[in-house]
Amino acid sequence: AKLSTASEAAMHKEVTEAVHQYDGAKIAMQILHSGRYGYHPLAVGPSPIKAPIGFFTPRELSAKGVESTIDDYARCAALASEAGYDGVEIMGSEGYLINQFIAARTNKRRDEYGGSYSNRTKLAREVVKRCRAAVDPSFVLIFRLSMLDLVEGGSSWEEVVELARELEAQGVDVINTGIGWHEARIPTIATSVPRAGFSWVTRKLKESAPELTTPLCATNRINMPHTCEQVLARGDADLVSMARPFLADPEIVNKAAQDKAEEVNTCIGCNQACLDHTFKLMTASCLVNPVAGYELELGPKVAAQTASAQRVAVVGAGPAGLSAACTLADRGHSVTLFDSSHEIGGQFNLAKLVPGKEEFHETLRYFSERLKRTPGVELKLGTRVDANRDLLGGQRFDKVVLATGVTPRTLDPAVTLGSDHPKVVSYRDVLTGKVECGRQVAVVGAGGIGFDVSEFLVHQNKNKKEGEGEEEEHGSTVTDSPAEAVSDSASVGRFMEHWGVDTAHTHRGGIVAAKSLPAQREVFLLQRKGGKPGAGLGKTTGWIHRAELAKAGVHMRGGVKKYVRVDDDGLWVKLGKPKGGWSDPLKGGEVEDPTDESRTLCLEVDHVVVCAGQEPLRGELHESLLKSGVPTFLIGGAEAANELDAKRAMDQGLRLAVEIETAKTGDVFNQPVSWESELVKQVRNFAERNH
Repeated sequence: AKLSTASEAAMHKEVTEAVHQYDGAKIAMQILHSGRYGYHPLAVGPSPIKAPIGFFTPRELSAKGVESTIDDYARCAALASEAGYDGVEIMGSEGYLINQFIAARTNKRRDEYGGSYSNRTKLAREVVKRCRAAVDPSFVLIFRLSMLDLVEGGSSWEEVVELARELEAQGVDVINTGIGWHEARIPTIATSVPRAGFSWVTRKLKESAPELTTPLCATNRINMPHTCEQVLARGDADLVSMARPFLADPEIVNKAAQDKAEEVNTCIGCNQACLDHTFKLMTASCLVNPVAGYELELGPKVAAQTASAQRVAVVGAGPAGLSAACTLADRGHSVTLFDSSHEIGGQFNLAKLVPGKEEFHETLRYFSERLKRTPGVELKLGTRVDANRDLLGGQRFDKVVLATGVTPRTLDPAVTLGSDHPKVVSYRDVLTGKVECGRQVAVVGAGGIGFDVSEFLVHQNKNKKEGEGEEEEHGSTVTDSPAEAVSDSASVGRFMEHWGVDTAHTHRGGIVAAKSLPAQREVFLLQRKGGKPGAGLGKTTGWIHRAELAKAGVHMRGGVKKYVRVDDDGLWVKLGKPKGGWSDPLKGGEVEDPTDESRTLCLEVDHVVVCAGQEPLRGELHESLLKSGVPTFLIGGAEAANELDAKRAMDQGLRLAVEIETAKTGDVFNQPVSWESELVKQVRNFAERNH
């Protein structure tokens, strides 16, 4: 949204009035100038230095342009007050414009806004000064200060403290904590970051400048009420800030006030439907709460009680089935939820075993609690459904929802000899502990599952007992990590060492050499598709997964022409010559095709884990239902299993539940895709091809 005219201020009143109808509710608006992060050729910055994650080199702001920009901030603050906001937050961190002026990394100017630290922070001070003068004294000014840049050429700790003091002198009411630039190669908000993992930074400022009277606010990966309380009780901060948790559960504060934290739908930090959508110009939503961002479209439908209650069978208690069953029951339908497993969760029960994805436990806890409070759902676990006995016999249902998930693909015996060799195992068996892999492992398939399994393999530790956790001085504790897995998410200290964060902040930007635990195995991650493995992972988190595996020495290779055979020696693969030539350990082998210099060689591995995709699990059950004429619907992996997608599964379950009265067999319930996001996708593909 933009706020630079009186007419736009009038439009913002719809937002502020909605908030102020509740006693004591306040709302502040963030003022953000992206600077060189702008997605357009007219982007500006302190100096013409292109961002590593940007497409355009910014134009250097002239001295006159800087003055005009400061006035723009002040005008925006005044218009925010006119629009009914109670305050504004000035974004001075995350590598945006003000932060770009502060850091020598991006500020090479030789005028009054460049050179010395005092000059580089002049923009920040002037913005605050003029914003303060443009609004009433009671209007709240928040400044988001980059306390830990996590990039080379960032601020020193002494400079951070100095600027905090100057901001207080200029009249800031609250100082919020900014952690990391967007181009930083250290995770700051993803699910692998420990809860409240950076609150120590805020506490460090409190300790370094005890004379500050301005309240300090902690942020990043604070997603549950008890985590907020821990941060405050330790004295890390005076306030806490949350954003994504309100997408996951808009009632999180009310539930905390009512001592119902167990009912909170917890943000798992996946970014798949919020930030990833934002950067694709799609509507920001939430994987665990598909109504977020679609409140006007879906909210009334979810709340509407059905006028024609029906008996509905939902087969499969994974993400799709849980979403559908709970929403159907909330609307007044009578639901029977079947699952052959003895626990709910489906694929989430595998995801929660992957190091760094422990938060997935929370989603299963939420649905377990929700099912207890939803009398309209009869849960039948440990029940393998037979169409004639369970769905078409004595328990006749008006409609049936198949959320039966997927079945993993295996190696094609017509292509790969020895596909039934004992070395060949399923990713399910590896993650659940049915198979203990040897020291050398090949993972076939480099999609999301392949990356997760590789992560599991390099972190697995036979000496780690189930239930053991580690508690750091910063207060992050994980006691339900999967057996035989060591996750850096379980420990703030270990996470910081692993990613090279300088907790003493003696180095500029707060970065030092990383100290990672040695990998437990040598892993080869292979894919048939050309290009770099993991190209299809999440836009804001894919780089983290690739970096994690690179740190662990995983050999990632695309363009495998053929998986030739599996025998006692290992996995034989046919590889095309890479652009950079042959290199260890994928070198040698026999030249098979002189025209393209492809080679067949043996990877001497103990196991071959197949992660080569999956197929919808429907089978005879679906066929029997179609023949019977009972309206039957497919959602989640049972509808499409190209790539496991919990976001789509939960969204489909909810959208079916609000339309089931009029839905017809064969209907697909997908989230709408805007033409803007399709356009951005095409432009980015073009830019990347021609980069």
